[in-house]
Amino acid sequence: MKIPAKGKNRDDLFSTLTDYRKGDNSWQDGRTWAYVFDPGEDVASVIKQAYTMFLSDNALDPTEFRSALRLENEVVAMCASHLGGGPKTVGNFTSGGTESIILAVKTARDHARKHKPNLGVPEIVVPSTAHAAFHKAVHYLGMKAVVTPVDHTTFKADVAAMREAITDNTVMLVASAVSYPHGVVDPVEEIAALAAERGILCHVDGCMGGFVLPYFRRLGADVPAFDLSVPGVTSISMDLHKFAYAAKGASVVLYRDSELRKHQFFTCASWAGYTMINATVQSSKSVGPLAAAWAVLNYVGDEGYLEFARQLLDATRKIVGGIREIDGLRVLGEPDMNLVAFASDEINVFHLIDEMNSRGWYIQPQLGHADSPPNVHLTIAPSNTRWVEALLKDLRECVDKVRGAKTGPLVAMAQQALAAIPDPNAIDGSMLKQLLAMAGISGGGLPERKADINELLNLLPPAFKERLLLEFMSDLFTPPSEGQAS
Repeated sequence: MKIPAKGKNRDDLFSTLTDYRKGDNSWQDGRTWAYVFDPGEDVASVIKQAYTMFLSDNALDPTEFRSALRLENEVVAMCASHLGGGPKTVGNFTSGGTESIILAVKTARDHARKHKPNLGVPEIVVPSTAHAAFHKAVHYLGMKAVVTPVDHTTFKADVAAMREAITDNTVMLVASAVSYPHGVVDPVEEIAALAAERGILCHVDGCMGGFVLPYFRRLGADVPAFDLSVPGVTSISMDLHKFAYAAKGASVVLYRDSELRKHQFFTCASWAGYTMINATVQSSKSVGPLAAAWAVLNYVGDEGYLEFARQLLDATRKIVGGIREIDGLRVLGEPDMNLVAFASDEINVFHLIDEMNSRGWYIQPQLGHADSPPNVHLTIAPSNTRWVEALLKDLRECVDKVRGAKTGPLVAMAQQALAAIPDPNAIDGSMLKQLLAMAGISGGGLPERKADINELLNLLPPAFKERLLLEFMSDLFTPPSEGQAS
């Protein structure tokens, strides 16, 4: 596929783009309970206008684009105030929670290297429910993640296990507010006190819950302390493209003081070009997402966000109560915010998900892992709140419909094939492709019903899962060949 010899006219161009979207998730109807945080057309129009207004401005050099610097400092100030920051709190705007987490982990690594001359491979201690971005960070940064269990009932971090996991190479303890899988706040006060006692940093991942939790507390919810007001918390991350409803990607990472934050920066004067200094991972980047985040914070305002939170809290309570009334389902833990996970000891949740999705819903599967059984995950956004009763009605009907659903032949065949190859590294790419083809996966396509695939993945050890997913992703991102032009 080559660049077209002649440019397309506008009508044809946008007609093609519209066609490309036909297979996408139709989140605009509010029946998607993951990925999207839609505040409604009025707020969205303000976000888009601010985004495009600053789309072509470059945040690479804040001394040349002074408006970008002002926007970032004001966004960080609002976020610091929201998260219990003091007069010395500093931070930066990033492209999302993953970048915020990578920067916090880098800061911990470089801080430890400065203060611990005999440091070996730097380690971070993470509960098993901590976001995968921490594993990505240590993978990129040449570090190690020491994973600790969580309580099997509350799904909150086990502080005693974290204490036992600390070594001379530990540079950071991690807590979540909330953890994505179950929507619960870890015991941040205890984890931060442990970090302070051992002289190491403590990062709170507030990417999902950091923005909305203070509003839930103001509405009377029993929200544990989690932010920079907690002694021992040295940094915190919070996404704005989630429940602040900013355009993607928008996040902040905040530090207790500027001396700590200096370890985040990268500078380079050792080449022939311009002297480089980057506050974050990216160099050149559009000011659009930053301007959109600034705009939505100012347009919605504190009262507007409190009202959004009231709707979310009410919907969450109704959904949790409704699920608990359905015979065969159980909510995992006690959700601290509008994320709900539920499992079953009587039915196959993957078949339940397929049945619900066949009725026009999108609900998310979560595979079983260590301390958590396979389950269904719901992220409740403003666009979902009008569908609560309809969701619960269909859920009741679908639970009854899938009772007795059996495991498909794929799982048994795969188990037999893999039993002979216990080492995932012994499986070459062609064998993995055959396994994917058996599951109906080829060319990046997926079958309409995915219960068998999810059951298969759920049974596989993590290393097998990772090899299989790597092969799938490699196949998915394959450029079109000659003659496949639009």
